[in-house]
Amino acid sequence: MEPRFDDKPGLEVRATAAKILAAVVDKKISLDGMLDPAHGNPSYKALNDADRALTRAIVSATLRHLPRIEAIMSLLVTDPLPQGARALHHVLATAVAQILYLDTPSHAVVDLAVEQANRDPRNRRFSKLVNAVLRRLLREREEMLAAVQSVSPVPAWFFERLVTVYGREAADRMAEAQLTPAPIDLTVKADAELWAEKLGAKLLPTGSLRLAAFDGSVTALEGFAEGAWWVQDAAAALPAQLFGDLKGKRVADLCAAPGGKTAQLIAAGANVIAVEQSPNRAARLRENLTRLNLSAEVINGDLFEFRPEELLDGVLLDAPCSSTGTTRRHPDVLWTKGPADIAKLAEVQARMLRHAVTLVKPGGLIVFSNCSLDPLEGEQVVADLLAENEGLERVPVRKEDWPGLEEAISDLGEFRTTPAMLAATNAYSSGMDGFFAVVLRRR
Repeated sequence: MEPRFDDKPGLEVRATAAKILAAVVDKKISLDGMLDPAHGNPSYKALNDADRALTRAIVSATLRHLPRIEAIMSLLVTDPLPQGARALHHVLATAVAQILYLDTPSHAVVDLAVEQANRDPRNRRFSKLVNAVLRRLLREREEMLAAVQSVSPVPAWFFERLVTVYGREAADRMAEAQLTPAPIDLTVKADAELWAEKLGAKLLPTGSLRLAAFDGSVTALEGFAEGAWWVQDAAAALPAQLFGDLKGKRVADLCAAPGGKTAQLIAAGANVIAVEQSPNRAARLRENLTRLNLSAEVINGDLFEFRPEELLDGVLLDAPCSSTGTTRRHPDVLWTKGPADIAKLAEVQARMLRHAVTLVKPGGLIVFSNCSLDPLEGEQVVADLLAENEGLERVPVRKEDWPGLEEAISDLGEFRTTPAMLAATNAYSSGMDGFFAVVLRRR
């Protein structure tokens, strides 16, 4: 029987955070799924809005810093916890995250963690250990932080891949970048400079607007209700721009939901067919286009079965991927995915890209992109396709066309953004998602 925690303020939040952390780390369940207000974790759904926000903050902070948290726990707990004590591990991890990385009253954290252990039959015998460990952490906070500073804040498997591909220095920068939650970027239909002034936002080299940090809801900002802009990371706004002039062109967006790239294509003057396999995501896509007062032909179906009556001028394939470039906004990704997932998804992307090529007329363009940092899901997919298909060529992106983003364009003319790019004066305003994008042309 599940222990009850709802009779002491703050206890249910901590218990829920520990449960969700366990689901992400041990069962590889996505954080978005656990936090879904309709279908997510039952304990989370039962919380009020303020407690849900605190739960999200605790879990996110724990995931962002988990390797360092676990290194600190190994210093504090001299004898390894029993193999069956995973529930206690998550109680301690979330408590350490609150003490070190969140603005939470430290003694309240200790009190609630001890109470949490006491009420769980699995952890009751460890309640004194929890108290001793966390009180020692309060006394030695700065020493502990210094002791783990050299520990990478991302899982070892992922850090090793980053070092192999990008080198140690760049890997360190990317790993550190994911410690800061992602900023909010907007794509506007028109007149970005005007909207930057209205919203007090920064105009980025991508053409996106970056909002200053704020606590409100974006839906309350000027321009939302009338559909003048939509939320979209700066890197995600790049692929749709790589087609060039789209006025009057027929273009398909093959993995269209939630619709940011579809909206860009429509706003650029294209006649767009938006293909989305998931019925729920297709419905969301239609809702988003309605708010933006934009129109597209939306097809809810399998992209492999999509065959237009006439070959198209262009196809955008923003393919499903491991999402390792999005850890600033999705800190669970590195704990729910692994090398096997990357390899499997690369195979799916290759199949999708081969199909996309068959949908465009000779001279037509295919823009292939995804939000993975791993070349296996980007550069290698493209290299393999070009090697097997002589009827296809790469159209290099020119560095001189993208001032401020030159470092993101490879010698082959492919886009490769990372979370460590777009450096600014503070961590929040810096960076963007890790993205790969390339332009291909059918001969």
